[in-house]
Amino acid sequence: MNVSAGKLRRKVDKATFLGSADRAKYCVNNPSPSKQKVKMEWRWLLLGLLLASFSLSRASEDESEATVETEEEVVAEEEEEEDIPYATPKAPDGAYFAETFDDLTAVEAAWIKSEAKKDDVDEIIAKYDGVWSVEPVERDALAGDRGLVLKSKAKHAAISAMLKKPFHFINKPLVVQYEVNLQNGQDCGGAYIKLLSVEEGKAVDLNGFHDKTPYTIMFGPDKCGTDHKLHFIFRHVNPITGEREEKHAKRPRDKIEEPFKDKKPHLYTLVVRPDNSYEISLDHKVINSGNLLEDFTPAVNPPKEIDDPNDFMPDDWDEREKIPDPDATKPDDWDEDAPMQIVDTTAVKPDGWLNDEPEMIPDPVAEKPEDWDDDMDGEWEAPLINNPRCDDAPGCGEWKAPTIDNPEYKGKWKPPMIDNPNYRGKWKPHKIDNPDYFEDLEPFKMTPIAAVGIELWSMSDNILFDNILITDNVAEAYQFAQETFNLKIDKLEKGQAGVMRRILNYSNKHPWLYAVYVVVIALPVVLIFVFCCTQDTKEEKAAALRKKTDEPTEDDPQDDNEADGEVAAEGGEEGDAEEEAEGEGIGDSEEKAESNEEGQEEEEDQTQDEEKDEAMEDSADTRKSPRLRKARKE
Repeated sequence: MNVSAGKLRRKVDKATFLGSADRAKYCVNNPSPSKQKVKMEWRWLLLGLLLASFSLSRASEDESEATVETEEEVVAEEEEEEDIPYATPKAPDGAYFAETFDDLTAVEAAWIKSEAKKDDVDEIIAKYDGVWSVEPVERDALAGDRGLVLKSKAKHAAISAMLKKPFHFINKPLVVQYEVNLQNGQDCGGAYIKLLSVEEGKAVDLNGFHDKTPYTIMFGPDKCGTDHKLHFIFRHVNPITGEREEKHAKRPRDKIEEPFKDKKPHLYTLVVRPDNSYEISLDHKVINSGNLLEDFTPAVNPPKEIDDPNDFMPDDWDEREKIPDPDATKPDDWDEDAPMQIVDTTAVKPDGWLNDEPEMIPDPVAEKPEDWDDDMDGEWEAPLINNPRCDDAPGCGEWKAPTIDNPEYKGKWKPPMIDNPNYRGKWKPHKIDNPDYFEDLEPFKMTPIAAVGIELWSMSDNILFDNILITDNVAEAYQFAQETFNLKIDKLEKGQAGVMRRILNYSNKHPWLYAVYVVVIALPVVLIFVFCCTQDTKEEKAAALRKKTDEPTEDDPQDDNEADGEVAAEGGEEGDAEEEAEGEGIGDSEEKAESNEEGQEEEEDQTQDEEKDEAMEDSADTRKSPRLRKARKE
């Protein structure tokens, strides 16, 4: 035991004169028995966790192979149970138009693609040749649900269908509701619908539907660049002239950017009531409301009076509130010719200024291009570069004194301003009765509608329209949304939460999976704890060794002789420890023989340790200062 203690003491003493990095290496290569024991315990623990994980995995594989068919059936049943049931809703009894696009035969019969051409555009892009398709939504579709999809982009597209019966604006509200899913987002373009007007003596020409086809209301989202809109435009008929003028609703009070980028279905609802009030809802939330008489631009009713176009301001009308003082005179010492800046007469040319050196010189290494033609390009001249001789000089070229503000400068003299005694105020023309004035207190009574149309030009494709409803009953529209739009939202929400729920359901049917979860979660935690919490970093090891051995540092220099003396003293202590070990080894014959054998082994180990220590001391000496701090002795 004493021999081992002496050997351990020599190891610690040798580590005293090593640098931090070398000492860390030394301690790593020669760990203490307690740390070796801790590491072995952790290794056995990790091995046990790995074996448990392997056993559970094998058990799960065996059970999975034995019950693969049953599990597939269970998963299929769960999916069927979790899927949102959908059935094409019945059109409300009072609906003027209801389209779900689920019946392909009915859609082909009702919806007419336009064959018209736009006016005043090139023949190549004038035709309405956009591609329409009836198909399910690309993501999270309800079984059996379809929509009308604009498949093309950067093309004019128009399609329309007749209402079951015309809607007349008399004493029932107009309710317009439909869904839009911008499946690829929206860069620039609209997703609005138009309610086409009934013209007296004319049938609505769906084959010739184009951008100038008369409409009563345009409603829906539109975007170009950073401008996001939710249109509500109605065309008001002038009761005097019969002309139609577009009236634009004020902008929504809430932000509407999300539907243009989230690639999800959104429900747009417009309600216009006979009392001239209106509401616009997005996903059942009212985002805009107002009155047809007050919240549209331009206003429905023109002003009663207007400025007289024949009235002109009299010649003697003075609108000036202030005039120059006619009695003021310019002071005698006022010099209007004095310059604003003058030369600084106190400035002196800096020493070393190079008067004869230009600031720019031709580039001496520049070469005339091979394709340079003097006749075509003129005489070639090398490009100018900064004169390198001016880099170390205060300046080059002709020196000129700087200019400073002129203290005598006053500028052009102007007389002070005084109140105008002839001021009569701002002139305004007289008001006269507006010859075009009318008062329409019931703008709700718009032109009847007979068809619904979609006329677009968009830079995005895969725009899906679905569940278009025109009715006069708000409750019917809400119920219709419950059976269509709300189911889609439920599908999206359950799809987001369905993965975790399926894992829990499956785990409840197979409880042994919880043991796998524990192992899978515990193993990384244990590994992180072992490698991050139980092992000291190099800096911590170095700090601990400095505290134990009082390692010499560079900020406490000592004489070389003191350091050499300490080395000699330490060597003496090692010798004493060896003599003490040898003395105690002399006892009875059996202990002496064992001591001799241990001594031989100790000498061999000591020889190897000394060789390693000498090599490490040599490397440490090349990095450590020769001045060392005297070690404290406990």
